[in-house]
Amino acid sequence: MTGFWKALPPQVPSVRPGGRWRRVSCALALGGAVLFSRLAAADAAGGLKDLLAGNYETVARQAAAELREGQANTEWSMLGVRALLAVGRNGEADRVVAEALGRDARSLRLKWLAREVALANGRPEEAAERITEIRRAFENAQWLYRNPGDLVVYGRTALIIGADPKDVLDRVFAIAQKADPKLRDVYLARGELALEKHDFALAAKAYEEGLKVLPDDPDLLSGRALAYAEGDRSVAMASLAAARKQNPRHVPTLLQFVDHQIDGEAFDEATKTLDEIIAINPVHPEAWAYRSVIAHLKNDPVAEKFARDRALGVWSGNPKVDYLIGKKLSAKYRFAEGAAAQRRAIALDPNFIPAAGRLASDLLRLGEDLEGWALAQSVHERDEYDVEAFNLVTLRDTMAKYAALQNDDFVIRMAAPEVAVYGPRVLALLRKAKDTLVPKYGVELAKPTTVEIFADQRDFAVRTFGLPDVSGFLGVCFGRVVTANSPATSSSATNWESVLWHEFCHVVTLQMTKNKMPRWLSEGISVYEERQANPAWGMRIDAQYREMLLGEDLVPVGKMSAAFLTPKSPRHLQFAYLQSSLVVEYIVANHGLDKIRAVLRELREGTEINAALEKHVAPLAELEEKFARYAKEQAENFAKGMDWEKPDPELLLPAGALELAAWERKHPDNYHVLRLRAQRAMQDQKWAEAKVPLLRLVELYPGQKGGDSAYRSLVSAHRALGESAAEASALRRWAEVDDEATEAYLRLMEIGTAENDWAAVVLNAERYLAVNPLVPVPYRFLAQASTAKDDVSTAVVALRTLIQLDVPERADAHYQLARLLHRRGEVPEARRQLLLALEETPRYREALQLLLELNRPAAEAAPAKKTE
Repeated sequence: MTGFWKALPPQVPSVRPGGRWRRVSCALALGGAVLFSRLAAADAAGGLKDLLAGNYETVARQAAAELREGQANTEWSMLGVRALLAVGRNGEADRVVAEALGRDARSLRLKWLAREVALANGRPEEAAERITEIRRAFENAQWLYRNPGDLVVYGRTALIIGADPKDVLDRVFAIAQKADPKLRDVYLARGELALEKHDFALAAKAYEEGLKVLPDDPDLLSGRALAYAEGDRSVAMASLAAARKQNPRHVPTLLQFVDHQIDGEAFDEATKTLDEIIAINPVHPEAWAYRSVIAHLKNDPVAEKFARDRALGVWSGNPKVDYLIGKKLSAKYRFAEGAAAQRRAIALDPNFIPAAGRLASDLLRLGEDLEGWALAQSVHERDEYDVEAFNLVTLRDTMAKYAALQNDDFVIRMAAPEVAVYGPRVLALLRKAKDTLVPKYGVELAKPTTVEIFADQRDFAVRTFGLPDVSGFLGVCFGRVVTANSPATSSSATNWESVLWHEFCHVVTLQMTKNKMPRWLSEGISVYEERQANPAWGMRIDAQYREMLLGEDLVPVGKMSAAFLTPKSPRHLQFAYLQSSLVVEYIVANHGLDKIRAVLRELREGTEINAALEKHVAPLAELEEKFARYAKEQAENFAKGMDWEKPDPELLLPAGALELAAWERKHPDNYHVLRLRAQRAMQDQKWAEAKVPLLRLVELYPGQKGGDSAYRSLVSAHRALGESAAEASALRRWAEVDDEATEAYLRLMEIGTAENDWAAVVLNAERYLAVNPLVPVPYRFLAQASTAKDDVSTAVVALRTLIQLDVPERADAHYQLARLLHRRGEVPEARRQLLLALEETPRYREALQLLLELNRPAAEAAPAKKTE
């Protein structure tokens, strides 16, 4: 236990047993204390049950009666104090705990509770004195405090003093849990410690172990919800529902509901829940802090200040108030306001590490890297067990090795090998996006915009979320800072150009609104602008989305934010992106882009989204009705000639072949049957037979893309049948609608080369590079085609990139590059490339000949021949 005790002053003795008799006496003391504790707890079992059920007033009255009329005991005193604290009767709790300490001055658990009461009454100095008392009591009479409840109190105290958290977990809390597996406090202490360190997996483990023995405990259920809130939201919400069922007045649970309601911009619902909380506890600081957040988001500075003042009313120096306000504002992308709140929290208590950690994250998201990284390092040095701070410090060391490209508008940070390969493409794309979107929306951007592209998905997750195990995101924008995954991290084809265009559109809209816009509108505009930039980019209606639009999945415009917060499935989350873009598309088509710009300007002034829509577009009810009609019309007109009725599943089984044939005669253009016929024929390699339904599928539904696209099978069938012209035609149609069809692009490059159709080769090489710029194949085709088109600049860049990719044919790439440079008159660089070619292949005859030619005097040198 050396590490644990080193964190305490040297005069505190170790609890390591010193000899046989000491071990025996400690064991007896432990057994006796546990027995006494359990007997006392049994007397108050009914009171604890009522407390956990939310019958606080009943418990307070019963405790008072027991203490007044019966044999007073510490258990009833503690129950009474906790009941009084739960309803905000903090002054009465102060009196009761003082009286209890007068009767039982040795109780560590009472001293710990007295600390809580002192904080609730705004006396942090007294709370610190209680910690000193607990420490002294334990060091003076360790043998007296060996029951599990006291061990938990001492472990919590040791953590405040500065003990090693791992030692406390392993050598204090673990002993207490082993001695009394039903002791709820030990699970709560373990979970709270893990949450404080942002170790959500460890927190979940603690709460779930507790729930195995105490399945109905609302505190454990509420803690489990916190542990899963940043991960599996469905588990979190289920835990909250269970906690609320056990105790409808459980304030920690109700506060989490408020948090989720604010996330979904259900401010009226959040306000009602806060009304419930304040009816239970009128002075709860977190409830008033949340009221301040809502007032800020509703642009009501008077109400915001009033609520914050109430939150700080009992304890004006409480750093948790501004910490919570800032944390929630940052969660709503108000990073500047969030950072300001964390600075206020730190001003109140410079030692409040959570505020410093949150401020570090806010600063990094605001692009204030110098201060942000330094603060993250400071937090890590002060608390080496803080997972987020550790992750950030580790990431900083990784990013120190990144290379940067920059101009007046952008700073691009990428892994050095990648920046040499496609960094200029990133910069060119962003410049084009800026030239398109900035004037379109009439915004002036802060300079520069920082774009960080990570070659490791875990690094991206740490930079973006603080934790390495968050997946499913391609890119994220914070306003001035964009983070994105490199194509190297993707296990499937992803168009990185469309991702960056999408994220830069967020830069435009977030800065235009000062980050005061709902997620659905921000995402909707970005997806819409993807489609405007390239018809193959962005989400479009497909067979599944058509069914969802025509079914029960369409979300009212006024509740779109909730669609992102609590989707029923990953598909429903993607549907939220599509529907948001359709709302934007509807407004632009029917009211004009000016209305979108007007809404964004209105949001910048702090107006709520629904009020902004009503002011500049239409009354919300009218907008919702007309949009729903528009969305359903879009779905009905999608692949209009296709029959979308689903056949009975039994017809699709082999035994239903006859019935299916009869059903098909009535539904010759049925999507599901055509796909089934094509699939079965392809499996049997009946290419001619497969062509018939495949051709019909792409005729009726020409815009299909992705893994289920009929184009892929149709191309295979044409090729197997030797139908080159038909194959090329199908490939071209496929490539026009699918921005991630790399196999189509590759085949079209091969066909274009064979036919000397260099424009087609260049087009499809560029399409391929928009998906994966880290492989040599498209650069080879691009170099060849550009050379043939006499586009020397493009060919030079392609050849230099091939060399960066360290291809096997480096010698030939150096030689071809030298020939092009010679044509441009760059003789010294051409000579250097030839020497590099000869270094790779010393007997490279053509390279030697060109080198001799370059070394002859200019008057003797023959004119360079044009490369064919």
